[in-house]
Amino acid sequence: MSIGTGIVLFVIGAILTFAVNVETQYVDLDLVGYILMGAGLVVFVIGLALMLRKRQSVATSHTSVDPVSGDRVTRQATSRTDDPPVV
Repeated sequence: MSIGTGIVLFVIGAILTFAVNVETQYVDLDLVGYILMGAGLVVFVIGLALMLRKRQSVATSHTSVDPVSGDRVTRQATSRTDDPPVV
């Protein structure tokens, strides 16, 4: 979602800066466009960093019967995908 928001901000800023040639007395639209393009770039880079940072986790469940007591024993472990598998 933040990648798309960054692209939208950048495009709106580029339109204000390069395509709109309206002179207003109180607001400099070129400056607003440059600010929106900078904010869009920052949001896009943060979105990429967060997307690349996400890691998937794998839940492993192992059930066995204790030979001495006859009880069922269940072991559960959670690991990230870049960790070695849990045995």
